[in-house]
Amino acid sequence: MSRSAVIITGPGFQDHDVVYTYYRLLEEGWQVDIATKNADEVTGKYGVPLPMDKTARPLISFDDLAVDAYDAVLLTGGHEAPDRVRQDHRVLDFVAGMADANKVVAGLCHGPWIMISAGVLRGRRACAYIGLRDDVVNAGAEVVDSDVIVDGNIITCSYYGYMGAFMRAVFETTEKLSAA
Repeated sequence: MSRSAVIITGPGFQDHDVVYTYYRLLEEGWQVDIATKNADEVTGKYGVPLPMDKTARPLISFDDLAVDAYDAVLLTGGHEAPDRVRQDHRVLDFVAGMADANKVVAGLCHGPWIMISAGVLRGRRACAYIGLRDDVVNAGAEVVDSDVIVDGNIITCSYYGYMGAFMRAVFETTEKLSAA
C-alpha cells in the first residue's frame, strides 16, 4: 500500500531535519510533499534550498493541505521555521485535523511548537528539545526525558540526532494505525 506524507516548513528550517526525513520517506516508497507558505521556495538555516533538487516534486501551498491526502505530517525543526509556520491558521487547522483523524502527527526538535499551537499536545506524553520543554509543559503535555515518544498517533523527538529512531516510529505507528 502506498503511503503519503507532508513535511511542513518555512524559511530558516533545520536543513538536517528536512533532508533526512524527506529522503527516508522516499526510500520507504512514500509519496512526499513539502509544504511552505504559498508554495514559496525557501532556504534552510545552512543553505539547503527547497525544492532540494531537479527531481523533487514542486512545493505545495498551505492552501493545498488536506487531511484525506496524507497518512502522516512531519513538523521539522530549526527555531525560525516552526515559529513562523505556527502563526498560520491553515497549518494549525490541518495539524489538528490530522490528529482528530487519528493520523500520524510527528514533531522533531522545534517542530512541536506547531503541535502546541494546534492544540494537539494537551494530555499527551511527549519529549522536548530543552528550549521547548517549558512550552510543552505549559501546553498541557507530560514531558518525558527521552529521545522519541509515541503517544497514540502523536510522535515527538527531542533532537535531530535521534532522527533514525524518529523515522522508525513514524513508519511503525503509521502501520499500526492503518491496521487498526
